Amino acid sequence: MTVSLAERILDCFPSGTYALVALLRLLDVVETDEVPTAAVECRAQPRLLVNPAFVAEWAPTPEKLLMLVMHELHHVLLGHCRLFPRVTWVDNLAFDAVINALLCRMFPEPEHVRFFTDYYRDDHFPDCLLRPVAGWPAPAAPELPPALLAPELREVGDVYRALYSAKGASYGDLYGALANLLNEALAAAVPLLGDHRPGGGSSSGGELEARSPVLFDAVRQIVERWPQPPDPIAGRSLADLLLDEAVRPKVRPTNRATLRRLFRLVGSCEGEDGVRRAWKEGPSPVETPLPTFDRRSVVLRALGAQPLLHAGSVSRRQRRPAGEKVHVYLDVSGSIGNLKGALYGAVLDCRAFVHPVAHLFSTAVVDVSLADLRRGRCETTGGTSIDCVAEHLRAHAVRRAVLITDGFVGPPAGEHRETLSKARLGVALTPGMASRDDLKDVTDYWGQLGGGM
Repeated sequence: MTVSLAERILDCFPSGTYALVALLRLLDVVETDEVPTAAVECRAQPRLLVNPAFVAEWAPTPEKLLMLVMHELHHVLLGHCRLFPRVTWVDNLAFDAVINALLCRMFPEPEHVRFFTDYYRDDHFPDCLLRPVAGWPAPAAPELPPALLAPELREVGDVYRALYSAKGASYGDLYGALANLLNEALAAAVPLLGDHRPGGGSSSGGELEARSPVLFDAVRQIVERWPQPPDPIAGRSLADLLLDEAVRPKVRPTNRATLRRLFRLVGSCEGEDGVRRAWKEGPSPVETPLPTFDRRSVVLRALGAQPLLHAGSVSRRQRRPAGEKVHVYLDVSGSIGNLKGALYGAVLDCRAFVHPVAHLFSTAVVDVSLADLRRGRCETTGGTSIDCVAEHLRAHAVRRAVLITDGFVGPPAGEHRETLSKARLGVALTPGMASRDDLKDVTDYWGQLGGGM
């Protein structure tokens, strides 16, 4: 009896582990030569397009077929096209290199890894970036493939070592190392998995969230239950690969009103509307023609000049924000992409309402000062999880908080859900693709940031 490709894909996953039956009900598996390898087609009724000739030659075993399907589903999960304004061949190669390394760390058995080592050469650059070295992960395996031993490729070699070690590396690390070494023509000559042609149906197109949110959510829930490498996956971002980034804040006022409204609602005392109605007496600087003993005037007089205006001050009532300062939790995971700088600027623009310590979260929370935000400090693991926020709220007895996120943080459960429900919580959703589903049951106030950040 002939076994269909859909049945073979289902059989290549361990029985009863990943809810693949539910996934395949949403995703039609189509055998076709329209794509050279495989791809998830972004449409209202998504399809997993698989080239049977490619499978017969390069993925004839269940383990190799598993790695092919997992590669495509990771593109769906990560929404790679949102990270850059225009996805190039170099971008696609960097994306694939990171995904392949992650999959090899999740499934390090030789029968799984062999899918990449058979398909890509280790003696040719840049093909060698898409596979581990021969014998990996044995301790005696060489650190670098032969093609990366050239002195001019030393930086790329360092990133490659990190990809296949416990340290990990990101597509940003690899993209930066390749910046002056790899052009579009050289990258386009590499036989990448998926369909990366302009207008192609590849899952790296990143539109699946909008066109088929049910499938996207199913993939996300399934991937969260996949075997975990030393770097666990949560939410929808890359695994726990430690990244230290410098972010340049972009202070723009376009979302000031949205954030201030949330801060006022969350920070206001019970029975108050949070309006800036608290008053306080204080000095205000002014310039006056009346002589004073300010330093500038004294120096000018000593030089023989007669200043026309002098620095002084007057006492007047000044408005201050009512209510408590609000704790801000900023999503700095991989799915936020290049919005981090704009989000920093938006928070700094509302600093009068914000607690002096901000909290960056991915799968861990890092406390930073507002001065650190201004300098662009960013520490992220790349992943996303609401659990670390709930733990931080409980550990520091935080009662009022605003989360700035795309919403793809994983639904809270158990003790974490109870902690978030007890707090006075506001959520500002980032521009573009965002979701209320994960946090809808624990959020008191919502805000939507505009695209002009």
